[in-house]
Amino acid sequence: MPGWYYDKKEIKNSPSAQDGLDFETEMRYRKEGARFIIDTGSKMDLGYNTTATGVVYFHRFYMFHSFHQFPRYVTACCCLFLAGKIEETPKKCKDIIKTARGLLSDEKFATFGIDPKEEVMTLERILLQTIKFDLQVEHPYSYLIKYAKCLKGDKVKLQKMVQMAWTFVNDSLCTTLALQWEPEIIAVALMYLAGKLSKFEVLDWSGRTPKHLRWWDVFLEDVTMDLLEDICHQVLDLYSTQPTAVPDSPPPKSQANPPTPRKSNGQDKSDDSAANKSIQMTDMTPYQYQTFTTAPPPAYPSVYSAPPIQVAPHLSAPPPHISAPPPTVFPQFVSHPPPFPPVVTGTAPPPTFYPPAAPHHQNQRPFYQPPP
Repeated sequence: MPGWYYDKKEIKNSPSAQDGLDFETEMRYRKEGARFIIDTGSKMDLGYNTTATGVVYFHRFYMFHSFHQFPRYVTACCCLFLAGKIEETPKKCKDIIKTARGLLSDEKFATFGIDPKEEVMTLERILLQTIKFDLQVEHPYSYLIKYAKCLKGDKVKLQKMVQMAWTFVNDSLCTTLALQWEPEIIAVALMYLAGKLSKFEVLDWSGRTPKHLRWWDVFLEDVTMDLLEDICHQVLDLYSTQPTAVPDSPPPKSQANPPTPRKSNGQDKSDDSAANKSIQMTDMTPYQYQTFTTAPPPAYPSVYSAPPIQVAPHLSAPPPHISAPPPTVFPQFVSHPPPFPPVVTGTAPPPTFYPPAAPHHQNQRPFYQPPP
């Protein structure tokens, strides 16, 4: 099983960073892609497990590919499409694209190309190869419920704390926590954060022993407070970030011109915004044929005349067996019954209709002559 957990240094050195994308923009792209998956899944009545699985696929995919090469909204639809099948809540690709069309602007939806369904279906194969067919993903939700059942205290405050922690888990999908820590640790950290904010102090819990100083020591070992504080701050940073007007991601590049590594001195960081602003749905010429060159197929006129129809000499006249009268194939007694012999009464044996059966031999094979 591949290792899907990275440290912060590896995340900052992602393929997008190597392609010239700064870290803040990449984190914004990840946040927008994850939020798009959550909104699309919510509109299509998909469960939280399906939505979370799609977001995890999204984050893992961009640890191997660049945002410049694969537009985030196309990848998000592909991840949600695959997650629906894995979590047994499948949705049709055309329905996901239709929902995405209602959530995205014309400029953002232009990254889907002329045939959005073909884009998503083609990207699905790349996604499967990228995540190495490791499709089963665990999420903090199940651990959140498991840990909450072991806590003792005021039920009203406990329920409020669990609800707040559940919200934090949803929002944590917009960060890279799923790439840093296991779901058990994320669940403990966000329950700790929710307990602090809701003023719910855990004084007792099930399975408590003298060696357990905190309630999470029953489930996890060697979890330090610094680790929990770091996870909490990454989630809280989502609420402190102010949205700013920034350019959108560039459209996918043509396969004929493969992406080249960008310079790190920041000279061409503005090329994406300038190119993206000029992309509109009306700029793309629609073709009634779906071809790889986006051009109609050539028409081949019929320049060869049809060969003359020649009749064979023996077919110029009707065959003799058709023009001649039909032969007499029936005997003379067909028109009247033949004479039958008179019935004689007596003790005569009944007529034999079937010949007597041959004597049966036990070892005789009917179709094979045994050797002498």
